[in-house]
Amino acid sequence: MGTEATPDIEIAALYRQYAQRWFAGHSELYRQWADGVASSRSLLALLQGLPEAKRQPNLVFAAARFHGCPDGPFRTLEEYLLEHWTQIRTIILSHATQTNEAARCATLLPALGLIAAQEQRPLALIEVGCSAGLCLLPDLYSYSYDGAAPLGTGSPLLECATTGSPPLPAALPQISWRAGVDLFPLDGTDPDTVAWLRALIWPGQEARARRLDQALDTLAALAAGKLPGHAGPPQVVAGDLNEKIAELVAAAPPQAVPVVMHSAVLAYLDPAARARFAHTIASLDCRWLSNEAFFMDSANLTAGASDGQYFTLALDRIPLAHTGQHGDQLHWF
Repeated sequence: MGTEATPDIEIAALYRQYAQRWFAGHSELYRQWADGVASSRSLLALLQGLPEAKRQPNLVFAAARFHGCPDGPFRTLEEYLLEHWTQIRTIILSHATQTNEAARCATLLPALGLIAAQEQRPLALIEVGCSAGLCLLPDLYSYSYDGAAPLGTGSPLLECATTGSPPLPAALPQISWRAGVDLFPLDGTDPDTVAWLRALIWPGQEARARRLDQALDTLAALAAGKLPGHAGPPQVVAGDLNEKIAELVAAAPPQAVPVVMHSAVLAYLDPAARARFAHTIASLDCRWLSNEAFFMDSANLTAGASDGQYFTLALDRIPLAHTGQHGDQLHWF
């Protein structure tokens, strides 16, 4: 007769998986912290008291750092969590891993360029799981692929290594409208929100932290009307993506092509919600750009990570490339 894994064993396995698959090679401190948590009975006992969806290592670690935990050895984290657990638990329950990685725009841009070339009209970008909306500003950044001269003049400069000859655009696409939906939209001009977004950057990733600050500066300039030729900030609504996406597509200007896009969002939906989303998108008059750790088939979104630490970039359900999770790699098929 088989035995089921106990919650602490399952949590330990989750932290070891993050240490080996996601943190290794990207944040040595987080790799050490995740390995340490997996072997700490005291911390596993605390984590058992969280809802399953709130046990993910990057959320727990960000909440600890947001509260004030220094970036030190695992023992520092363990002692800090044990001492301040009540307050940190509150942060975990009231926040989410809404990492707003603007660098992913470098892997989305070639697909946006394809859409613009095919449609021959401006784009109306609609992002589900938009967080603070930084990925809704791809035309306001600049790009360098494989060390080439930058495309665009905005900030930050997003650098990306490529293979497979992706169709890099000669010019940035024209975006005439931007909107997004998130369960808990973030105000990128609010100091407390900015502090949370900074806490979500993994230790050792100074370049990501600089990009975040630069992208937030661009968002603030857009919101303040300081970018000539561009309207105000994205129109962001609060709500479930399955409940809001149809009305956002319907609200897009008629002279623009609606482009529904998302990156690192669908993993947070259960299978039924993912299937509903795929069915809804198929019924709407829009283009669908996804960048997720999920394979796409002709009917559904199916759980299953892409190779290694890569996402799969797909346009209208057709896979185009594998992409680095933080936008630094684009491997075109």
